Parts: sequence; structure tokens; C-alpha cells
Amino acid sequence: MAGISIGVIGGGASAVCLIDALAQAKGEPGSITVFEPSPHLWRGRAYQVDSECVKVNATPDDMSVRAGDPGHFERWLDGRTRLVGDGPAADPFSGVRFAPRTVYGEYLEQTAYAALAELRRQGWRVDLVGAAVTTARRISGRVLLGTEHGATDTFDYAVLCVGGDSPKDVYGLRGAPGFVPDPYPVTQKLRPVGPDESVAVIGSGLTAVDIVLSLVAQGHQGPISLLSRRGALPGVRQRPLPFQPRHLTQERMRELGRGRREMSLRELTDLVGREVREAGADLDALYEEITGLDREAPVDRLRRQFAAVDAPDRGLRILQHAVPDIGPDVWPLLREKDRAEILRSHYRTIMSLCCPMPPGSAAQLLDLVDAGRLEIRAGLGGVAGRPGGGFDAVLSDGSVVHARTVVNAVSASESRIPTRALPLVNALVDSRAASPHPHGGLRLERATSRLVSAGLPDPRLYGLGTIGAGALFFTFGVPSLVDRSVDIVAAILRHAATENTAPARDALLPA
Repeated sequence: MAGISIGVIGGGASAVCLIDALAQAKGEPGSITVFEPSPHLWRGRAYQVDSECVKVNATPDDMSVRAGDPGHFERWLDGRTRLVGDGPAADPFSGVRFAPRTVYGEYLEQTAYAALAELRRQGWRVDLVGAAVTTARRISGRVLLGTEHGATDTFDYAVLCVGGDSPKDVYGLRGAPGFVPDPYPVTQKLRPVGPDESVAVIGSGLTAVDIVLSLVAQGHQGPISLLSRRGALPGVRQRPLPFQPRHLTQERMRELGRGRREMSLRELTDLVGREVREAGADLDALYEEITGLDREAPVDRLRRQFAAVDAPDRGLRILQHAVPDIGPDVWPLLREKDRAEILRSHYRTIMSLCCPMPPGSAAQLLDLVDAGRLEIRAGLGGVAGRPGGGFDAVLSDGSVVHARTVVNAVSASESRIPTRALPLVNALVDSRAASPHPHGGLRLERATSRLVSAGLPDPRLYGLGTIGAGALFFTFGVPSLVDRSVDIVAAILRHAATENTAPARDALLPA
């Protein structure tokens, strides 16, 4: 097995999780090459250097990149605080430290370089290439990668860690004066906004919350309108309570998946109900939280959820734990009609509940609403530039919101393939080394995250992160990245140890 070569395409958070898992696996040494063209090596778009008011929305144990060690990030954060003399204060409403994303980026950088140093100590060769991979082709027993500069090299294994995309320009406003197509980094992109200008933020997810709080932090005093079609604000993270799932576990889902092709949505909801009831939680309240989005005004929903930060009921906490933890395991088992129904009717609500904002952020939004400086409205139908400058946003009730500046916070394209990765993905699909998933991204095998084409998983090609969200569901959170990284490293090392006796997939490929 000595001497295997791995090409990692992308150098963001998913690559850090993969590299750390490889270093911890302590397999026979080989070589690893990481390709990343951006200046944000290891940080990616999400954790680049930026304002400290832009925070992660998860507890420290859910941000650890070390498999089996949920305290890894917390210990790093404690060490940094002792070294530099300041650190993130605990959220006043939940007692949780929500680190600035720029600080989390430091953690990713240091963890990546520590893992690479460990790999070198084990005898691995490590190369970092500042170029994008734009072509890929399977050849017998190898993967040929080509960069934007025309250089090519072959690898035994390649892992696509291409990350997510920037916000989608739904209303075709790019190039219009006063339109901010991508708000990150906020310290640069929002600086030109005048302190008294009227601002419309298009979208209502975590990015929209970042924009509002960043504007306020830089001294903005003008009116802000947060506008979206459904008004699905992120939920409000509750104070953590100890809980050990009994039914909604990875082990249980994998056990149920053995020897069967499908699971009905009814079976899954029965398992959820059993977990919730046995925890003494209110199943009806949880069901209403999922289905009642359109029956409640956005501000009313925000106010109610903020008031429940200390609520003892564990129902929502169970859902928030289960979706990222078992989503990739159970999603491939569901019938296609059930997956389509979840995506059509409940996806936005589930994402809003399972990617909640810190309570401190919710408190700031409510203070702005109560002061008359922020309105949060659903029913957005369109946005257009005005002849004399500025923008008109038309709502479903016929009202129009006027704004001098529009900041885009719409979710990225549902294709789940970032624009910069399209040449590479198209090359893989055109050469039949990969196949698109109908729900976005590429088809992946659940157990190994191998790319699947013509129904066959390829032991040489892997996908990690958002590119597999259509196949596995909720693949972008750090816990999911860590779990999938462990799967990928195990699959690569296992295949490398047995490839001479089991070259089944390669035998089907042209020489």
C-alpha cells in the first residue's frame, strides 16, 4: 500500500477535515496534493478574515474537525484566549461561546498545518498547489487531473472538496449601482453603504442575519428591510441540554439500511415520534414548528422562538441533533417520492430550524425591530432597479419597498455545484466518471462517499461537502464533514490495501 497518491481538489473546511482524518488514521505513507486557487487556503469563503461580529452558529463541540474528539475546538479556543488575552464571550442568553467565523478560520488553518506536519512526520509527501483543477479524467487505475494553467498529474485517488457557491442573483441585478451581489467579506463589501441609506437585504437565512448585524456594527442608522419569499428566518438556538438518542442514531440507521432498498417516510416519522415521546417532549409542538411556517408572521415566530431559549422541552433539540447526524445515512433509504416531498414542502423550514442563529443575534434583531429600524417581511415577488437610482421590491400584498442599496443574501444555486467547479464537474460527467443527482450535486455512495456513475461507485473518486447534498442530505455541517472524511479515508486505505486482488471497477474502464 506504500506510495499511494491522493489529490484533494479544494482547500477549505472540508479539506481540513479530510486531512486531519488522514493524519489520525496513520496509514502507510504516500503523497497528498491539495489544489486551492483562492487566497483563503483552509478557510474557504465561509471563514475568511472578516468582522468579528460574523459568528459561527453552532456550539464548539459541533465545530471540532477532529473525529471522536468534540472538545478539540474548545481546547484550541481556550488556548488562543490565554495566548492573545481575549476570546469570544459567552452568549448572554444561552451561555454558549459562538466564535467569530474569522477566529474559526484561524483554527482551521492551524489544524490543517498541524495535520500536514503529522503526515510529513509519518513519511508522507505534501504539496500545496495554488491553482484550480478544471479537468479530470479516469484512466485505468488512476485519475488524471488538469489545472487552469495546463499542468496535469495523475493520482491514485481524488477527493472533490469544492465547497459551496456564492449567493444566487435571482433578480438579475448584477452590475446595477447599489447592488451588492456577494456580501462577504462584510468589512469590504458593506463599507460603501452610507450610514443613513435605506437597505434591502434579499433573503432571510444566516447570511441575511450577518448582513443586518454587520451594518449595525459599522454604525448604520438607516432603515433596513429584510425581504424574502417565505420569511423563513433561522431558528433560535436553545440552551444546550444533555441528551443521548436511542433511536435516531447513525448505528440504528445503518442497521435499518442493511439488506433493504427503501424506507418509507412514515417509518422515519414513527422513529422520530418514538424518540421524542420517550424523551418526554411534545411531539405535536415539534410537528407544528415544522409545518406552521406560513401561518406565522416572521417577527412573531422570531419572538416566540427567542422566548423559548430556556424551554425544557427537548423536541426541537432532538431534531437539530438528528438531521445532521443521521441525515446522510437515512436520506438514501427514503423513497424518491418522499425525498421529493421533503424538498418541496419542508426543506427550507428544516434548514431554518437545524441551522439556528445564536440567541444574542435574535435579541439584536428584535431590538432593531422594536426600535423601528428593521422590518422583516415575507412575500417578496421581485426586485428591480429604479431609473433614477435605487431599487423597488414588490411584495405579494401589492406594497413596494424602496431601497437605495440591495444586498444579496439568497441561497446559492440548488445545483449544489459552485460556479468555479463547473468545468471540473462537467469534465467528469462528460467522461462518464460521475453522474449528476436529480436533487443537485453528484451521485455518491452513502457508505464511502465514492462518486457513482452508471450505478457503480468508483473507488478512485470521492466527493465531500455540499457537492453530495442531493445524494446524502445535510452534508455541509462540520459534524457531517468529519463523519464523511473518516468514511473516505477508511475507504481509500482499505481499497489501497486490496486493489491488487479486487480491481472490479478499474477493469471496466478503458486503458
